[in-house]
Amino acid sequence: MKQAPLYLFGKHAAQAALANPMRRIKRVMVTKAAQGELGEALAPLKNISVVDGHKIESLLPPSSVHQGIAIETDPLEQPSLSDWLNRGENKPVLLLDQVTDPHNVGAILRSALAFDVGAVVVTDRNAPQESGVMAKSASGALETLPLIAVVNLVQAMETLKKAGYWTVGLDGEAKENLADIKLDMKTALVLGAEGQGLRRLTGEHCDFLAKLPMSNRMESLNVSNAAAIALYDLYRRR
Repeated sequence: MKQAPLYLFGKHAAQAALANPMRRIKRVMVTKAAQGELGEALAPLKNISVVDGHKIESLLPPSSVHQGIAIETDPLEQPSLSDWLNRGENKPVLLLDQVTDPHNVGAILRSALAFDVGAVVVTDRNAPQESGVMAKSASGALETLPLIAVVNLVQAMETLKKAGYWTVGLDGEAKENLADIKLDMKTALVLGAEGQGLRRLTGEHCDFLAKLPMSNRMESLNVSNAAAIALYDLYRRR
């Protein structure tokens, strides 16, 4: 089956893609107004079409806020988890246990980059593929932060453990608060899917389960909000 074209849209996502030498850009569609604003970033490219906004809208999901630009591109080539570990960055890693909403994955990428995470790991099934929605929600982070797909999340956790990482699953029913667990930068934080949380087997393979302290007036947080708070907690320990 022929894969649908990948379009990135929105100024932040587009500017980050244009600045990424690893991004293979096929063509750019831009309104005259956006072309004027992006001038220098577009200068090296040849395959640019100046079109009206309706043309761009016709290529994108309904209600996409494109801000006058869409880029047709190939998905980024991403490292394997082993290849990333061999770089020796020793930064925190975020693992997403079947988080399916591309808006949430994009928002998590944005927070992960803000708090100096080294990579985000997802499952290659039951997780969104790279998309314009994800890239726009990530606000440029998709171009910088490795998004590593693995066949089996538990095996990925075991690989990280062998490399010296502690694995910590966020679970609202856990007894300990995240802030009370002594952790260093070699921490792999595991977050569960929207609604169901961590799968049983995933939780059983975590070294620790921890919760974020919160008022009983709210049952839970959106996974991207929980990720941002947990990553801030890790970042402030430096």
